[in-house]
Amino acid sequence: MNNGLEPLIDLRGAGTSLTPQRARLLQALDAHGSISAAARTVGMSYKGAWDAVAALNRFVDEPLVQAETGGSGGGGARLTPMGRRVLAFHQALTSLQQRVLAGAAEAGGLDQLLDRLGNLMLKTSARNQFEGTVQTLVRGAVNSEVVLDLDAGERLTAIITNASVDDLGLREGGTAIALVKSSFVILAAPGARTSARNALAGTVVSCREGAVNAEVVLQLAGGRQLVATVTNESVKDLDIRIGAPMQALVKSSHVILAVAV
Repeated sequence: MNNGLEPLIDLRGAGTSLTPQRARLLQALDAHGSISAAARTVGMSYKGAWDAVAALNRFVDEPLVQAETGGSGGGGARLTPMGRRVLAFHQALTSLQQRVLAGAAEAGGLDQLLDRLGNLMLKTSARNQFEGTVQTLVRGAVNSEVVLDLDAGERLTAIITNASVDDLGLREGGTAIALVKSSFVILAAPGARTSARNALAGTVVSCREGAVNAEVVLQLAGGRQLVATVTNESVKDLDIRIGAPMQALVKSSHVILAVAV
């Protein structure tokens, strides 16, 4: 960091604040599904973590963390959709500040970062939201193939209509966000051959079984997380467990693209 400056984003609201340490706590909680495990990860006491979560649940109009009871793991906690949006907003602001302090925010780069902040304001029911840069855009007679660069070597390909490309104003080098419903994600063993255009490698960091289906969270190579909803039977057949490598498969026709308005 230039001049030894250290970025510090402290979002304040409702008499409390989202500090960098609390942001790391939310990130760890999202990965582990447990307040105690998240507290150990960030070096906080269990009581300190509980107090922080209680305070953050008053941060905006909706709670950021939801406690869960029951299940094979005896319950836990998870980020709400609002919690994920607020955390993503804090991370984006931190990234923007780092770029500015590092002297890397040329006019074009800064505009792109501001566009990305706008993308985070999208409200959607899709569990998976991946913001990135349009790497290639190839038009066909009716549809276009859009490849979104997610950084860290990860990419998502979407097939959308030419009309949608025009309506969204998509262009190579521009930013967009890919939305993928958790039920559209297929899990497979690493190296499995498939016709799905998108194959993202990751490691299982959470697996919560319900009455019929399970929610599986993968940590991808670039640090992002991907949520898949599969049957409990699939969990057993694929031996899905925390720490296991898995491959997430998504058809290009199941990727929805959006931009800030």
